Amino acid sequence: GARKMEDYAVFLALLAATLLVGFVSVILSLVWVFHYREGLSWDGGLGEFNWHPVLIITGFVFIQGIAIIVYRLPWTWKCSKLLMKFIHAGLNTTALILAIVSMVAVFDYHNAKKIPNMYSLHSWIGLAALIFYSLQLFLGFAVFLLPFAPVQLRAVLMPVHVYLGLTIFATVIATALMGITEKLLFSLKNPAYSTFPPEGTFVNCLGVLLVVFGSLILWMASRPHWKRPLEENTKDLRPIGGTPEGTEVESTMANSSNADKSDLRISTEAARKQNLKFDEAGQRSTM
Repeated sequence: GARKMEDYAVFLALLAATLLVGFVSVILSLVWVFHYREGLSWDGGLGEFNWHPVLIITGFVFIQGIAIIVYRLPWTWKCSKLLMKFIHAGLNTTALILAIVSMVAVFDYHNAKKIPNMYSLHSWIGLAALIFYSLQLFLGFAVFLLPFAPVQLRAVLMPVHVYLGLTIFATVIATALMGITEKLLFSLKNPAYSTFPPEGTFVNCLGVLLVVFGSLILWMASRPHWKRPLEENTKDLRPIGGTPEGTEVESTMANSSNADKSDLRISTEAARKQNLKFDEAGQRSTM
């Protein structure tokens, strides 16, 4: 009990730190574009481009990170798994929409200013992350949210779903850092980025916060003892002609041998463990 309370306190402390770092990152992105750049607009100018870093940090980083750990919030464990799936999917859908709008802003700005598209490594990795994130979300809906996929298929795809989710998230953090550096190198000419101007230092601090936020999310998502507890809502598999565990059987079972009873218990217990194994593999997310 003391160990569980200690783990719970550590989780809450990490969660509070994660939310704080993520929220501050979003605020700093707004301070950056309003104080050092030209604010936000949608007229083909720099203000339109500025939607890109703000929406990427808000949606593709912060909201996606919360979606990853939403299953691990202890006060949600009494909520139905279906409700949590909808929340997880809703957060990821919101992050995807914001990321798409941010990409539209970049292309629209580049086209208005006659700047070539898709020539940098940042743009290649960023577009790839967006495509894979879209596919990940679509497959998540089709396999884990809709009730048509068999449990065995869910069991096979769950580790892949989790691995791709964490990999895409880490890739998004790395791509955001590449974009921040690229933007500063292009924008800071007088004084140059290499002379440690205030904007450069400020945005470098934003990049450090993104690394801290990503590290906290990945740490919380990878700790097995913070997983959502298995829901024992599946019925035991029973042998043909068998009876449920824990019931009294009259007359015909009264003279059964101890060996027969032991075999029945072993068979029922094995079936129960197999059923729970499929349920855990197919319905739980390590996120």
